[in-house]
Order: sequence, then C-alpha cells, then structure tokens
Amino acid sequence: MRFKLKSSFQPTGDQPQAIKALTQEVLSNTPHQTLLGVTGSGKTFTIANLIANTNLPTLVISHNKTLAAQLYQEFRDFFPQNAVSYFVSYYDYYQPEAYIPQTDTYIEKETNINDEIDKLRLSATANLLTRPDVIVIASVSCIYNLGSPVEYGRYVLELIEGQLIDQPTLLARLIDLQYERSDYEFRRGSFRLKGDTLQLWPAYKDHALKFELLDNTIQTITTIDPVSGKKIDSRSQFQPKRFTIYPAKHYFTNPKTHKQAFEEIRKDLKAQIKHFKSQNKLVESYRIEQRVNYDLEAIKELGFVNGIENYSRYFDGRESGDPPFTLLDYFHHNAQKFDSQKFLTIIDESHVTIPQIGGMYRGDKSRKETLIDFGFRLPAAIDNRPLRFSEFQNRVPQLIYTSATPNDWEISQSGGVIEQLIRPTGIPDPNIQIRTAQNQVPDLIKEIINRIQKKQRVLVTTLTKRMAEALTDYLNDENKLKKLVTNLKVLPKAQYLHADIATLDRTDILQDLRKGEYDVVVGINLLREGLDLPEVSLVAILDADKEGFLRSTTSLIQTMGRAARHQDGLVIMYADKTTKSMKAAIAEVTRRRNIQLKYNRKHNITPKSIQKPIRDQLIKRNKPQNPRASVIQLSKKEVIDLANFNPSSLTPQDKKKLIRSLTRKMNSAAKQLDFELAALLRDTIEKLE
Repeated sequence: MRFKLKSSFQPTGDQPQAIKALTQEVLSNTPHQTLLGVTGSGKTFTIANLIANTNLPTLVISHNKTLAAQLYQEFRDFFPQNAVSYFVSYYDYYQPEAYIPQTDTYIEKETNINDEIDKLRLSATANLLTRPDVIVIASVSCIYNLGSPVEYGRYVLELIEGQLIDQPTLLARLIDLQYERSDYEFRRGSFRLKGDTLQLWPAYKDHALKFELLDNTIQTITTIDPVSGKKIDSRSQFQPKRFTIYPAKHYFTNPKTHKQAFEEIRKDLKAQIKHFKSQNKLVESYRIEQRVNYDLEAIKELGFVNGIENYSRYFDGRESGDPPFTLLDYFHHNAQKFDSQKFLTIIDESHVTIPQIGGMYRGDKSRKETLIDFGFRLPAAIDNRPLRFSEFQNRVPQLIYTSATPNDWEISQSGGVIEQLIRPTGIPDPNIQIRTAQNQVPDLIKEIINRIQKKQRVLVTTLTKRMAEALTDYLNDENKLKKLVTNLKVLPKAQYLHADIATLDRTDILQDLRKGEYDVVVGINLLREGLDLPEVSLVAILDADKEGFLRSTTSLIQTMGRAARHQDGLVIMYADKTTKSMKAAIAEVTRRRNIQLKYNRKHNITPKSIQKPIRDQLIKRNKPQNPRASVIQLSKKEVIDLANFNPSSLTPQDKKKLIRSLTRKMNSAAKQLDFELAALLRDTIEKLE
C-alpha cells in the first residue's frame, strides 16, 4: 500500500524546494537532515509530502503530548486511508518506585493508566505488525522498554469462521494473551461468556467481537458495539471472516519461558543475597529475598505482577547491559516484513526533543541504582530502562530534524540546513513591543479586552505554575477586574495550561480556545513549540527579562511564533530591561519578518489570517457539565458522590482507605487553588473521622 496524501492545497512559497531537497537526500540514504521552518510555514505539510514521495513508514517524535496530539490530528487528516497512530505515555499519574535513604522512605510504584491512550498504543504496534503504510506520532516514551515485537507478534490468536476449537482452549488462549474474564463489567481488554456466545473486546479497538460457538466450532464472528451489543459489521455475510487477536498488554510473560527465566532469577537472587551478607547488610538481604520470591509466586500463578518489567531481561532473553526492546524495534520488524528495508524518523522541535532523548537514561539509572543497593530490586532491574542516546542513534537509519530554532548539534550532524521561511498565507512574523513590567497585569487586561472585542484570542506565558493559576483566577474574577478597568464591557474567560493537567484535557483546552469557549490561555512551557492556533493575535510574555531557560533566545523565538498565524499578530514583552536573549530573539524574528515582507511585495501578496477547521477531538469524550459537582474520581475504577453517600455503611477499614484517598484529593485541590473542592473534601473527611 502506498501513502496517499489528501490535501486541498499544493506546495507553495519555499515548500517545493524544501520537499525536493529532503526527498533527494532520503533517496540518497543521507543519515541526517535539518529543516529550519518558521512557525506557520507548513513544516508538517512538507513532511507529509516527503512521506508520500518516499513511501516509507515513518516515526515522528515530539517532546510533549500536547504537540504530539496536534501532529497526530494533522497527519490523520493528510493520510485518511493510511494507518496513522498515536503513541505516548499512557499514565495520567505516575509515581515511580523509589527509595530515599536519608529518611528511610520507600515509595511504591503508583500509576493511573489512561485506557484510551493504552488503546492507541496497542493499536500503533498492531498496525506496525500488520501493514506497511504506518505513521506513528510518538512522545519520547518510544525509547522505553516495550517487549520484543517478535514475541508480541508470535503469541497472537487467529480466529476464523468455521474453525475447530473447543471452548476451554479458546478461553485459555485469551487468558494467556492477558485478556481478563469479566462477565459483569465488559471493558476493553476483557471477554465474557454467556452459554455458547463469547464476546471479546480487543484492547486496541473501539468495537468488540461476538463469537457464536457450537460443537467446538466457531459458527459466526460478528463485529458489535460493546455498549449496545448491536451488529456494526457491514461486510457480506457470505464472506469468510478472519480476525487476528493481539495481546492485551505490550509486556507479558509466556508460561513456556517461565522455567528457564525463573532459574536465572533465582541464581541472581542467590548471588545478591550472598553479596549483601558478605557486607553484613542483613536487612537488605532479607528484603530482596522476600520481594523476589513473592514476585515469582505471583508471576507463576497470575502471569503478571506489579513491577514485572524489572524482570524483563530474563523473559526477553537479553544479556546484562543489552538495550531493551522499544517501539523502534517494531519499526525495524515492519521494514523487514514489508521489504521497505528502512524507515524515516522525524524529530519534531529537535532543539527540545534531542536533549530530552539524551537525558532519559541518566535519570532512570540513578533511581534504579538506589533501589538495587538497598535490596528492593535485583541488579537486572537496571536493564529495564530507556535507550542510551548512542543506542537510539544506532536504531534510526535516517533522521530529519525539524525546528524553527535548531541547535548547533543538529546543524553539525546535517552539515547545514534546508530553510523554509516563507508562509503561504503571507503573514509575517509579529510586531514586537517592550513594555514596563510595572503594572503589567492591568495593562495586560486592557489588551485582552481589546482582543476579545475583535473576537480574537490571547496566549499569556508566566514563569511558574502558581503564577499561571493565580493570573487565571484573577482574570475570571469580575470584582477584581472592575477595580482595575473602568466601564468594563466584556469579561474574559481564562484557563491555565500546564503539565499537571491530564494529557487529553490539554488538547481539549486548546480546542476550546479556538472555539471561543475561552478567550485566554495562560501557560508556562506548553505554549512554546508548534501549537497551531490561527485565532491567536496576541502573545504576552510576562517577566521577559528574567534570564533563564524559559526566557532564553530559543524560548522567546518559539513563544513569539505563536502570534505568527494571525494578520494582526502582536507580541508584548513585559520587562524593565532588555536582556541579551531578548535582543537576539527580536533580531532573528525581525530578520524573518523582513524576508516575508520582501516576498509579499515581490509577489503582490496581501497577508490574510488562515481559516483552519477545528478538528475532531483526539478521543471523543463526554465532558462533565458541572466541574464543581460532588462526584469525585478516586481512581480509574472508583467514583464517589460526596453529596449522596452514607459513612455509617462503611466498615472501619473502608473508612480508613477512603480517608487516605480523599486526603490526597484534598491536597491536590488545594495545591491547584481549587479551595471550594478542597473544603468539600475536608468536610467529608471530618464526617468520616
């Protein structure tokens, strides 16, 4: 299958020369290229044309989930007939296992997995195993341990209408693939049996399958809606139906490999106990013995245990120090299976993504070494890790770095850059104004109201999360605004955006900004790279003269680029002095602005803001009608309505457990300045106590 690019417009400006140059270098097997493209010049469209020209499976790596979601939506629109997938960390909340020797504090691994993102991850790997026309938009999580693609692909279950298979064998095979039997709660990654009818919901699909079994034969296979149970399969009833069921988890163990793996684990356990005892570390010796024996028993009985990835080296057949299997291995498997021989890797916003890839291994290693030294994990746990940067480089045959501000490293690897500085819309880089930081908030409010009256949107960047939240509350407080602004005609609707907000909610907030449900989004670092928001005409940078990472030359250029989608684009930098970073950033933005204006004069182009359709949500979800409602999500599976529950109906143990959960929620709400919710939780805790 070929990649079929669907677009209502053709390459223009300097896009054609960039596409041609990139394509020639890819076909010539050039290992590194750098595309310097300004905001709004259509870098994504250029890369889409490159993929269509070379017909190669492609991995696009982004440094944050919000930008990855935007790229996923864009590529999905460009290639509706091909397999475009989304692969990011599936944790809404992640507390890694850790030990703090100074206070003798052990922190158990605690996670909250987002089932929707897990489905998209599983769908990505299933696509890589089954078809050649695959584009995966990933975060840096793609360099983490995932399990062998060969093993994952080997333990699939192929089911065909008319196939002979007895019911116990079929159920046992599904359990081997980590599907859970759940006769009462039908959910993704589970199956249920009613008489001779088996319903299975694949972990990577939105629909479920219904199997009618009779006399040890699969009579019919039907695609159904998992909620209503209605048939949604439109294919001919006379066509034989064949379905391949992939495992419900990326990493699991095959009982056939347990014996050899267990022998190696026990051998290493014996050696580690001997090591601790030789150093008179009796507590550590006892600790590691208890932990490993418990884990082995759980794996033997259940096939899984929390933290099983720490034993991955044994089950994967890797030697000590060998790199883990990652999403990159799935791409190599895809290239070999479908004879493409190679694949493309696009490093989006490379000036941030490359350092992020390089830094993952060191942080993970430091935490694991402490756990090993104090007897919480075997030394093999160190091999459950992200790739080292050198290992990453060896696994990607062709790299293309894209950024408006590439670092010297990418440029040196490529031997130069391919520039794309012309915007097809004719919109130049924004005008820049420097205003005093004294009374910056009142001045900002007046500017925001002015933009709201023109039905335009505003982005504001602060230096800390607390500042972002406090400014948002201020903008949403009518009484405070009236004290600053006389004859207040409209009230701004503001929302903050930072890393504490759930992955999918970040994308929804930006969509709501475009729709006009919000007028202002206040953020820190998430408003820098790549966001495509044509309605934004004003970008305000508070405390622009505070030198540092968030106010470096690169950061300022990237942030100012968010105003380069609108013909009235303006950047206001609030500062009491002009720093070196500010001077360099203003000079570069001015240079790019002049190039665009010269091009416009030469080709008689009048700048005009683009009219870009608002795409469907990454994942369609029902939003709560009242965010202040008393219904609280305690965990992935547990919800409580604080207004309608009876404490006397709980056992003392259940009360203690609930108090702990509510206390965590209360502290989190207070930290986010949601004092109304925090007070409600406090009162509930007092009632329970």
